[in-house]
Amino acid sequence: MTTVSPTPETTPVTAPLTAPQQTAGQSPPPSMRLRELAFGAACAAAVRAAARLGVADALGETPASAAELALSVDAEPAPLRRLMRALCCYGIFSETPDGKFTHSEMSRLLREDDPHSLRYIALWCTEPWTWEVWPRLDDAVRSGTSVFPETFGKGFFDYLHQDAGESAQIFNRAMTTSSVQSAQDVADLLDLTGVTSVVDIGGGQGHVLASLLEKHASVRGTLLDLPGVVARADARLRDGGSLADRVRIVPGDCREDIPVEADLYIIKNILEWDDESTRRTLRNVVSAARSGARVVIIENLVDDTPSMRFTTAMDLLLLLNVGGAKHTRESLVSRMSEAGLRVGQIHPVNAYLHAFECLVP
Repeated sequence: MTTVSPTPETTPVTAPLTAPQQTAGQSPPPSMRLRELAFGAACAAAVRAAARLGVADALGETPASAAELALSVDAEPAPLRRLMRALCCYGIFSETPDGKFTHSEMSRLLREDDPHSLRYIALWCTEPWTWEVWPRLDDAVRSGTSVFPETFGKGFFDYLHQDAGESAQIFNRAMTTSSVQSAQDVADLLDLTGVTSVVDIGGGQGHVLASLLEKHASVRGTLLDLPGVVARADARLRDGGSLADRVRIVPGDCREDIPVEADLYIIKNILEWDDESTRRTLRNVVSAARSGARVVIIENLVDDTPSMRFTTAMDLLLLLNVGGAKHTRESLVSRMSEAGLRVGQIHPVNAYLHAFECLVP
């Protein structure tokens, strides 16, 4: 066994750290696994610290020591090495036999320049307000309602935009990142044969709509979302943009009215509020659409096995901050049927999204 003598910037190393240290094929005993889960906040905090420090951006293709990385990210070498050691246990970075660090598949996702970057998603899921509401999960489970107003004195979005400007910016970056990354998956999935007009309901900045219009040159589109949201629409859709002549931007609240008639309506990741808001939105679609129009609803599902750990966690966070919930297949089909939609096939979009094909009778 090789060792490295302690220095001011290192602690003793007995072996390189990669994934959790168990014999191949062996799982930790339940008592250890529960201890690890109880300390889950340490893992989330380590991911957040790495993202805020920019360690993944500082580490290139050449292995680097903690001391070398510390110079790049303005940190102390010894505690940075401790942080890296913890991250290596989860497969986020790897350690070489001589005590230097290299990228892993997951650590690259913390780089801001990675096309599949999750840096802002990681920051969003660990923003300061999250550490105040998670400990009150038992209260939310007892009451079935959000704990946010009682904790912060106002609703979630009011707090975000009035009192937590940096967090609001992180939220916007995270939602943009997520939308951009899934937009092409949606465009690749959807068959627009016979479709001449599409409306993206609650479509945010319109990344999905832009991807569809770029792929289908004969289709015209409408982006519908709240005024403050569509004001930041994708540059391709705004005046002077490459798609502007085929787009109408409509400020509005889909829970109140959907003043658009189209061949195809897309609803992506917005049916996670309270049940009444979801029902109103779906009813508004049916009221606005002509008979035979297609409605494609795209959502994360809590009963989707490959992404259940992620989606059930998001489901609990929705309960805490806005009193919302993620859907199961059954609950979403039930809401769509109640609204009068005729539900057809369900297609996977990617590892964590499903598209429900519906028709307006």
